Amino acid sequence: MVKAIVLVLLLGLSGGSVCAQKKPVKQPAAPGVSAATVERVVRTLAADDMLGRASGQPGGEKAADFLVAEFQRIGLEPLPGLTDFSQSFPVYEAHTKPILVSVDGAVVPAERYVLVSGQPKLNWMHYDEPSPRVITIGAKDNLLKEIRPLLNPQANTIVFVDTAQAKAFKRVAGFVARAGLRPDKPAPFSTLLVLGAAPAGPLKFLVTATTDIRTVMLRNVVGVLPGLDKNRAQEQVVFSGHYDHIGILPAVAGDSIANGADDDASGTTAVVALAEYFKQRHNNARPLVFVAFVAEEIGGFGARYFSQQLPPAQVVAMFNIEMIGKQAKFGPNTAFITGFDKSDFGRLLQQNAQGSVFRFEPDPYPEQNLFYRSDNATLARLGVPAHTISTDQIPTDKLYHSVNDEVESLDLPNMTAVITAIGRAAAPIISGQQTPTRIVGE
Repeated sequence: MVKAIVLVLLLGLSGGSVCAQKKPVKQPAAPGVSAATVERVVRTLAADDMLGRASGQPGGEKAADFLVAEFQRIGLEPLPGLTDFSQSFPVYEAHTKPILVSVDGAVVPAERYVLVSGQPKLNWMHYDEPSPRVITIGAKDNLLKEIRPLLNPQANTIVFVDTAQAKAFKRVAGFVARAGLRPDKPAPFSTLLVLGAAPAGPLKFLVTATTDIRTVMLRNVVGVLPGLDKNRAQEQVVFSGHYDHIGILPAVAGDSIANGADDDASGTTAVVALAEYFKQRHNNARPLVFVAFVAEEIGGFGARYFSQQLPPAQVVAMFNIEMIGKQAKFGPNTAFITGFDKSDFGRLLQQNAQGSVFRFEPDPYPEQNLFYRSDNATLARLGVPAHTISTDQIPTDKLYHSVNDEVESLDLPNMTAVITAIGRAAAPIISGQQTPTRIVGE
């Protein structure tokens, strides 16, 4: 009889165990990031007194000082090798002032050419030796991708751009006008872009200009939350956004400050809010690096310098956060991930968000080349599973790079939900349970 009672008790305990495995108790979601921190930081970064946060300008320096103070407040540590949160590096300001551009004896109007030169005094003619390279960019070519290396000339080059590319050409002209800064001291070469067809016969041209060159110091703002597992000290997880914007523009209705609330005060705010969030949770096995990049808008120089200061093999993932201030095309509580097919980073975040109201989707705008247009690209080319998380509906975003990109245009509750979702979905990666696959062939 006693044996029978014991057997019944054992079966009952076993049955209870099986039942518990079939219906696990759902753990409550981790607390979200601070909505108060999100609003305070984004309003500070996008305020008029930041003057559009242009790299190398007083507004950009003021934004960097504010971010240093935030990292100090949170209790982060400097990146090993630094004594504080500023990661400073030199760049070179080169402003080319064209005097005359002539092709086949006809003066080219200023709005139809772009000139970049590293020569203090330029007097360039068709019979000079060696002859320049001549490149033609057709109507269907990707102008923005093709000309990027040509904006830091390593050989004298003339580029003729099909007039069907007029809109992209104007964008390049605007970029060059505000991108007087370069990562390397300019070589003594020039690139001339002309909107129009190349001459049918032998090319005859004349270009005269002057270029002023000086050294400027820029700085990323970097802080570290050390990992709790000493065996994972070489497995860093990076959270990043760029704090710079485009500064002052021609006035529209009396407003000339390009506040850059969405681009990218929103992403930089996410970096600060996540640093605070993870510091409070105090459960990251892997070390976390929080970085606000400078000079994204003028060529990604901050990300380039940052990538040269640490072995890329020691970075297991990079969460780059760019323009999350408005709802994505998929609706509220969604965001998309660029380069979704280049690693399993995106699929892991999708998996980690299951059971919540939030969804991560693949980039719906592949034609925009967004994977290559933000600071993730620098580390991705080094093999890091580095992706950008965004919500911007960029094909229809009329506030992009305008004086109207202000805090009032943002959906702060949705933005806070996006940042919270990133923090929660990152948990298995920062704990060491998940490691995204590396990117190859970039």
